[in-house]
Amino acid sequence: MTPSELLDEILNSVSQTLDKPIISDASQREKVQVICQNVRNKAPIRVLLACSLAKIHNPNVDIRKPYTEIGDDDVFSGRAYDENYIGPFVLKHRLPVNATTAFLTPALRNRDTVLVTTLDLQGRPKEVYSAMLELLDDVFQSRLTATELLSELIRQLVFERDTAKSRMESLLVGMRPADDTRLSSERIVSLINQHMMSKNSSRLPVLVVAAAYKAVEQLIKEHAGRLEAHNAADSQTEALGDVQIMLEADDTLVTCYEVKMRPVTESDITHAVLKLSKSPKRLENYIFVTTDRIDPDISDFARTFYDQIGIEIVILDCIGFVRHFLHLFHRHRIQFLDAYQSLVLAEPDSAVSQPLKELFLVLRRTAEAE
Repeated sequence: MTPSELLDEILNSVSQTLDKPIISDASQREKVQVICQNVRNKAPIRVLLACSLAKIHNPNVDIRKPYTEIGDDDVFSGRAYDENYIGPFVLKHRLPVNATTAFLTPALRNRDTVLVTTLDLQGRPKEVYSAMLELLDDVFQSRLTATELLSELIRQLVFERDTAKSRMESLLVGMRPADDTRLSSERIVSLINQHMMSKNSSRLPVLVVAAAYKAVEQLIKEHAGRLEAHNAADSQTEALGDVQIMLEADDTLVTCYEVKMRPVTESDITHAVLKLSKSPKRLENYIFVTTDRIDPDISDFARTFYDQIGIEIVILDCIGFVRHFLHLFHRHRIQFLDAYQSLVLAEPDSAVSQPLKELFLVLRRTAEAE
């Protein structure tokens, strides 16, 4: 049986009885729960999925040795199993796991060591990595089978996915119609500000900018391009900024937005100028959007580059941007809110966590009820 067939078989099996635990030992089951329900770091889930799948597929491997660099006869490539089988599986079934391999995260890349319980992976939260190592050791010591571990992981992930979906559907029921105008522009500004003040919200300002253009793209004949992954570097994507705005007529790139959750520095500006000087694309505006304070001297520094490169570089306050947009396009304010909601809910949980998605719906329903 191929690894993909193994995954499908286990999924079909556990889906029949989601409320029935696979692992009988309470402490082991709790470790799986700690890992699956942690919203800050999903990488350990993919490690356990890949390692347990490899062990089932080839019983001769040591589940604690997912690095071929170790050089022993019982090693395997955890990254290969993760990328080739786990990745497509979790994406297909929309399981609440990172969309990218765990073996390129800082705690787990470039290693040639056995994943023993005494290993300090320097990952956070520490208890999640400790639970991961202990479960791998449980399988190695035959206190737990790889099939039991993989089955319990998938069971809990499916249960979490279905529970989250049910909560979202419940929150969406009774949402006001799209043409409802009871929310003022200022109330929407307040709602967005509340959402952005939450923990782990660094992706939200990017979505705010994209939503603004989505709301009025037919009116202004400009649209935001495809948003790259939250953790993707510009050097990998070849993007000039976090949000790229193109003309509707011919997709000419005219404006780029770069979002910062800190003050913009001279170094940020000079780096942007360097990117622009190397790019064949000739922009009209390069706009920094920050959620932090704006230093007047840095703003003055940014303005000096127009005469040199013919591109305006400016720094905008994020909430100020939202406020001005909503009053400028007052009759499109609900379209903006709908576009923002759609973008938030469409983001992978690794970029916008499930609690953050649910929080927005709660905030919006509360605002509409008032």
